[in-house]
Amino acid sequence: MKSVIKAIIFLVMAFTVIFYGGALLLPGEARVERSITISAPPDKIYAIVADLRRVPEWSPWVENDPQTKFTFEGPAEGAGQVMRWASNNPMVGSGTLTLTQATPIVRVATSSDYTGFGTSTAVIGVAPEGTGTRVTWVFQSKLPGVIDRWAGLGIDVQVGGEYEKGLRNLTALAEKD
Repeated sequence: MKSVIKAIIFLVMAFTVIFYGGALLLPGEARVERSITISAPPDKIYAIVADLRRVPEWSPWVENDPQTKFTFEGPAEGAGQVMRWASNNPMVGSGTLTLTQATPIVRVATSSDYTGFGTSTAVIGVAPEGTGTRVTWVFQSKLPGVIDRWAGLGIDVQVGGEYEKGLRNLTALAEKD
């Protein structure tokens, strides 16, 4: 009986060391990047992504809950715009998106605060490419805790898939006449 208890204690200790030690070896930041080329001019695409009031038109998360409530604050355009959202759907949740930088026809940067899930930043770059525009969407988030670092292993698949869907939605919107 003593050997069984010792084996259980050993397994618990080994799991704990692997769990915490493994987390120290994992990255402390998550980064996801997706790009697409859109058949529309850079100024048209920039006008869409630089106006947070237009986010519900192309956001991949709105499809998860069309009943999401949005409110907007700040200037009509550019840095300082704030969008707040609230949804009962756990895939959408609630939070605040703040436009922190807007460089005309080049890029916009945002900071997100997901209620209960932490913060992240995102940058959408807009660059001419051939007869269209290359749009690159980059997500970054710190992973401060042990659980965060383990969860970070799947973030490229989860966030990346949503970004791909959002870029397809943006393409459909920007390519409309």
